[in-house]
Amino acid sequence: MRKRLYFMLPDVQSARRMLDEMLLARIEESHIHFLANRGTLPQDLPEASVLQKTDLVHGAETGLVIGAGIGAVAGILAVLLPPEGVSLKLVTILATALFGAAFGVWISSMVGTQIPNSRLRGFEADIKRGGVLMMVDVPLSRIEAIRDLAARRHPEAVSRGIEPTIPAFP
Repeated sequence: MRKRLYFMLPDVQSARRMLDEMLLARIEESHIHFLANRGTLPQDLPEASVLQKTDLVHGAETGLVIGAGIGAVAGILAVLLPPEGVSLKLVTILATALFGAAFGVWISSMVGTQIPNSRLRGFEADIKRGGVLMMVDVPLSRIEAIRDLAARRHPEAVSRGIEPTIPAFP
């Protein structure tokens, strides 16, 4: 299991040095993401993907729950009040709940890609002023070591907290 650490850096040069430190600390580049004003990050810094920049994951989770709930209710109504001449089995409830969940995930994740990540709102002002946000996903056992390394080697890096959970697939 990994936790996401947030560090606010003053500029791109500091971000590049922090990337080097994280790589030397054996954090894989795929677990390091940077977010800055559009067009300011050079190609050699791993930019945050759609999963980190948007509310896609949160939207999909919400859609799953709401869609499954609505689908289950629709299935229950269909079983209790079937159309005339049709005999519906209880599996109808499962089928409509699964359909509702899939439909909810699809629609909500499309909406979520259009909404900025709500967890990153607290960093917007610093990013607009030219700062660079570094998100690094580290194993639980290395959280303190990475935070200590950043504090010792990069006093300009401001530790801005830990995200409670990281989705399994990004």
